[in-house]
Amino acid sequence: MKRGSTWLTASGWTVAIFVVLLLSGGAAPAQRKQRKDQKTDQVGFPDDRAIERVVSEMLAAWQLGDVEMLHKYYADDVTVVSGTWEAPLMGWANFLRAYKNQRERMEHPQLERSNTYIKVNGNSAWATYQWEFSAVVDGKPSSDRGHTTLVLEKRNDRWVIVHNHTSIVPEIRQPAPAPGAPKPAPPGAGPGDPAG
Repeated sequence: MKRGSTWLTASGWTVAIFVVLLLSGGAAPAQRKQRKDQKTDQVGFPDDRAIERVVSEMLAAWQLGDVEMLHKYYADDVTVVSGTWEAPLMGWANFLRAYKNQRERMEHPQLERSNTYIKVNGNSAWATYQWEFSAVVDGKPSSDRGHTTLVLEKRNDRWVIVHNHTSIVPEIRQPAPAPGAPKPAPPGAGPGDPAG
């Protein structure tokens, strides 16, 4: 599959994400029970679970192209750092412009999110995760993978994203061996090893 770095540079925003983890609506009674010392958001979820929900629903809005829903999870004063060498985007209006430019060029976006970790500290929190993205961009298959870290603040009893930092992990390809070159030994195999 062809890598999609070119379109990401032109768009001004590289967060290419799709939700795969939506919170289930029915938790077991033991899971619904909450300790007195555990903070909750306005709908009664513990903060870490409320943040997971924010991330999941934000990613769903991004994938669907629903900018009203997307704005619900981003602060008006958000900063966004992309995975390309470009200036950070400052504020919702700039983020929205870049998102629309990117989304117009894309069909069938899919992202698998994994290894999500959430840390809450009072009214601040961060969530970090890895992702693998694929889509048709400008009529050609494209894929990328990377990491995203979101910084959130609790404002008016709601968690909102105030900073989004995405890094794209470059694809590493092994060089093709020169014609007639000996086949490399497997790792750990030395001259005296049976595998060598």
